Amino acid sequence: MNKPKVFESVQEFIKFRQGISPEVTIGFVPTMGALHEGHASLLRRSASENDLTILSIFVNPTQFNDKSDFTNYPKTWDADLKVATECKVNFILMPTYEQMYPDNYRYKLSENDFSKKLCGGSRIGHFDGVLTIVMKLLNIVRAGKNYFGEKDYQQFQLIKDMASSFFMPLEIIPCPTLREPSGLAMSSRNIRLSPEGKVKAALIYKFITESKSATEAATKLTESGFTVDYVEDYYNRRFVAAFLEGVRLIDNVDIK
Repeated sequence: MNKPKVFESVQEFIKFRQGISPEVTIGFVPTMGALHEGHASLLRRSASENDLTILSIFVNPTQFNDKSDFTNYPKTWDADLKVATECKVNFILMPTYEQMYPDNYRYKLSENDFSKKLCGGSRIGHFDGVLTIVMKLLNIVRAGKNYFGEKDYQQFQLIKDMASSFFMPLEIIPCPTLREPSGLAMSSRNIRLSPEGKVKAALIYKFITESKSATEAATKLTESGFTVDYVEDYYNRRFVAAFLEGVRLIDNVDIK
């Protein structure tokens, strides 16, 4: 099984990308690493639908409003490379901050409505960082199909609307949330939970699915020992963010 070619230089990647024929279909999965089965599902889908699949791994500091959260974000390169190889990724882009932000974040992309709600309400500037880095990566990779997980549904919706608003000639494709047998949404942050915490975290999915209202779900989470950031309903979905063992966990479910 061939390992993917790794690019640590943005300029080298851009030069390489210019040499790919327009007839070759490309799928792209942007990540911050610490790959799990949820990421793998995106990569496998891309590999099945495109001639080439490109993965990016970049822990983006501009989307972290909590510096300790950025510092503690798991870095699992050897395991990530194994996942990428098994999922038939062709190329990995692993740039540095200096390469992605030659302007030191002097320019950024902002959205003035949905990004101010939910995660954006408590994480000031979070989605500015997300949209800015995703715009940069989409422009660098220039893939026809770009895959995003629905666990971060607010992020997916904002990125989809961004691409539409700026007339970007590409597809933003949603992929279903993958869950543990307990119902817990797969997330890189789950690594930071204790075994007991991981069991308890499954209550998030249970409560937001079974509760008749967002308020009821929030109350149940609080009574169970979670620190609730929000539970709110938008776009026929119920969104939640809650802290457990100091780890911020998010999820959402369809409530049509």
